[in-house]
Amino acid sequence: MLFVESPVGVGFSYSNTTSDYKILGDDFTANDTYTFLHKWFDKFPLYKKRKFYIAGESYAGKYVPELAELIFDMNRDPLQYINLKGFLLGNPETSDAHDWEGLVDYAWSHAVISDRTHKIIKDNCNFSSTNTWDNVKCAKAVNEVLDQYREIDIYSLYTSLCITNSTKLDDYMRKVVFKSSSSGMMPRIMGGFDPCLDKYARMFYNRPDVQKSLHAIDGHHLKNWSICNDQMFHDWADSRPSVLPIYKKLIAAGLRIWVYSGDTDGRVPVLSTRYSLNALGVTAINSWRPWFHEQQVSGWLQEYEGLLFATFRGAGHSVPSFKPSSSLAFFASFLAGESPPLER
Repeated sequence: MLFVESPVGVGFSYSNTTSDYKILGDDFTANDTYTFLHKWFDKFPLYKKRKFYIAGESYAGKYVPELAELIFDMNRDPLQYINLKGFLLGNPETSDAHDWEGLVDYAWSHAVISDRTHKIIKDNCNFSSTNTWDNVKCAKAVNEVLDQYREIDIYSLYTSLCITNSTKLDDYMRKVVFKSSSSGMMPRIMGGFDPCLDKYARMFYNRPDVQKSLHAIDGHHLKNWSICNDQMFHDWADSRPSVLPIYKKLIAAGLRIWVYSGDTDGRVPVLSTRYSLNALGVTAINSWRPWFHEQQVSGWLQEYEGLLFATFRGAGHSVPSFKPSSSLAFFASFLAGESPPLER
């Protein structure tokens, strides 16, 4: 497995050409990653003929199909050939109009917003229009949705927030860290998703010994690692409003395409993905049915011609953080080209 920090500027990645940061966008990201892949294959030719898959989540719902299309188009040149077989996407941004519609409907259906707010949006917002936000009633109502989500974790509706200034939480954390350390385990909250995971990651990746081990620094000048580099996205050059045309193109080409959704994510909720796939117009070849892991229902799935869509029951935005074991089983099924287990 090859993990790529993309676009340049996120995580520990950087460019020696400072002007790169002023032209970042979807097209730049696809071409930059494509260049990286070829240089990587040149350095490790052993892997050139192996089957190649791409996976990502969230905004990688744009990045991954765009990169896959670029590889597919460039494969017409035998010298540029990469043995691309498919891609896997989790809670992916896919089609702006359907993503917004799904976000709003999901918030309403899960009692995050009122009937009144939902009706105002339905009556005044046309998310397919470039002038959507010129409608004052629409913009105000959508801001109400986002305001309500500031009270909880939009990426995981039913888990607690990380409230680090809480005495109660601090006491609990000390108990958990002490107990875990004495047992030889890594310090963490056991038994489920940890809402303070981002905080721990920030602390961990900003340790000098960690940055040195990762060859991110020379051991002297620390980098300030953060969970998200927001400054990069203020002047984002281009973003396709929809990658559904790429889906159609690559489905016709025979690539394996799987899409999954954690069903407690409010940011790119399961409804957004269902609306997008419905707009794609692909034909269902099997009935909607549950899939299983360790004799329990892990979620539900629908198989289409050229595409599989599955849900993860009780998982938020970053599904493997919530359901690591069932995620691994699902991933293994994807690589094997087999449906996830359909029986208990």
